Amino acid sequence: MAGETNLSTLIANMEPELSPIAFVFVTVDDLSTLNLSKVHGFYREKEGITLILEKTVADNLGLSYDFVASCITLRIHSSLEAVGLTAAFSNTLAKQGISCNVVAAYYHDHIFVDTINATKAMDALVEMTNQNNTAL
Repeated sequence: MAGETNLSTLIANMEPELSPIAFVFVTVDDLSTLNLSKVHGFYREKEGITLILEKTVADNLGLSYDFVASCITLRIHSSLEAVGLTAAFSNTLAKQGISCNVVAAYYHDHIFVDTINATKAMDALVEMTNQNNTAL
C-alpha cells in the first residue's frame, strides 16, 4: 500500500499523536549483547551505532545519554517519496524554538522533541493542521 504524497493532504491529515514514553538516543559499538526487541530504531554510522530506546531500557542497561525525548507520530501514512512534509513541520517547530529529530519509517514519520517541549510541539503541529484545513 503506497503512502500519501500530496503535501496539502499530508498536513491536513497528519494527526499528530504524542507517546507517553520517554525515549533516549544512545551510541554503542556492538549490537551482539543487546536484546534487539527492546530497540525502537538504530542507525549505523562509522563512529558507532545510534540506538533509540525507551529511557527505562537505557537506564536498566546502564547506557548513558544526553537527550530525553518525547515521540510524536504523524498518523497519516506518508510516502517515503513525499516532498516537503519534513520541511513543513520542522519549520513550524523551529519557529517555536523546538528542535526535532525525525525518523521516517515506512508508514509514518516520528518526530522526537525534547520532553520539556512536547506539549508545545503538539500544539504547534495541531495548529499547523488546523491552518491547512482552513486554507483548503
